[in-house]
Amino acid sequence: MGAFVVSKRFDDQYKFVFTSRKGKVIFTSMKYELKFECEEAIEYFKRNIGLATFEKHKSAGGKYFFRLFLDEAPFALSRKYTTELRVQKGIDEIVKFASVSEILDFSDNDLIFLD
Repeated sequence: MGAFVVSKRFDDQYKFVFTSRKGKVIFTSMKYELKFECEEAIEYFKRNIGLATFEKHKSAGGKYFFRLFLDEAPFALSRKYTTELRVQKGIDEIVKFASVSEILDFSDNDLIFLD
């Protein structure tokens, strides 16, 4: 099962990523000013996964990605994939596992990887 990973951006705003069972990032959320807003967005998404819509796109460089909308509002942007099949597998993993995925909070750890 995947996980939602909350972190703090360099501009002191918060974001989360949804990672696959293998630890690869599937999508990155929009940014949030406060941590609790980020956590509430995750919980809302988990409860309302049925309201999510996915728009598949192809970049100018030939990579595939999707935009995730919740209640018709932008919610997240996927990583780049090499094929349309991989995009669909990413979407399938979200639909299957997001509602039961755990939330990991790394937003307070400024220096996770020390030299």
